[in-house]
Amino acid sequence: MSPIEVRPFRRSDRDQLTVLVNAHAAAVVPGLAVSVAALLSRLERQPGESIVDPWVSERLTLVAQQHERVAAAAHLLRYAADERVSPQYRNAGQIGWLVFWPEGPRISSPYWTDARPAADRLIAACVRQLEDWGVVGQYAGGDLPVPGVYGVPEQWQHVRALYERAGFTHDGHSELVYAADVEDLRRPADPPLPGLAVRRSVGLNGTRLSALVGGDVVGYVEVEIFDDGERLARHSGWADIGNLCVAADYRRRGVATWLLGRAAEWLRLAHADRLLAYADLAEGDETGPGNTGERAFLQAARFTELTRTARGWTRLCHP
Repeated sequence: MSPIEVRPFRRSDRDQLTVLVNAHAAAVVPGLAVSVAALLSRLERQPGESIVDPWVSERLTLVAQQHERVAAAAHLLRYAADERVSPQYRNAGQIGWLVFWPEGPRISSPYWTDARPAADRLIAACVRQLEDWGVVGQYAGGDLPVPGVYGVPEQWQHVRALYERAGFTHDGHSELVYAADVEDLRRPADPPLPGLAVRRSVGLNGTRLSALVGGDVVGYVEVEIFDDGERLARHSGWADIGNLCVAADYRRRGVATWLLGRAAEWLRLAHADRLLAYADLAEGDETGPGNTGERAFLQAARFTELTRTARGWTRLCHP
């Protein structure tokens, strides 16, 4: 009998699966982890995703067990084929995430079992499932239920190689993920423009802080605090920038820096001490088209680059 078995997830796998998922998350964002309860919940649905998640018609989690260990796991999604689903997702299938233990260094771990054969068996089963569903598009990624961990981060070279062996290709779209200590963010003492004021309100992606001049909104930042408690992900103290936008006529005048400083004050009151931010990057391009200003701003604001993550993995469907 083969020592590798690919099968649907069982509740008894939950602890090993959580350890495997958290090992991949920790390599990308320091100190973030998902609880067992949170992971089980996210296998059923994504409560915070109100647009794409309702389009999902089927979900399936597979594991590859090797020598009584969960060596690899994947979460698959099938999207409905009706008109309410956007054309990109309509009747498509996706490997939402796939993780597996990489090969261990033989010099220090001579008895560590190489999980690559288990991962190969698992992704072959994933592709068969996508084909059995009869989807018209096959996608892949690494969107774990942990903030800041999505696409295929550069720290997951073993996952990237696996996707490529299975016939998935990357379309070139990559993003940068940054982090900063809230206490390190610049806080200008005075508004950079006469009469500049701030208004706090409910935003689409967290609390919105708007910059106003004469009653007109000239920019805003939205910050979301990740504080779902032990039942969900364990990431107390973290937040991220959902949106940061300044009107063209007011750019390069200190408005964005001032807004970020006001957001830092708000986060400090909420005892959130670390902040994530994101920027686009064209693969193979160290500058990236049209985004050098955004990245330069984040670096000047004392954000540190955590990862470069590759989004947009597709596989050609054969009729």
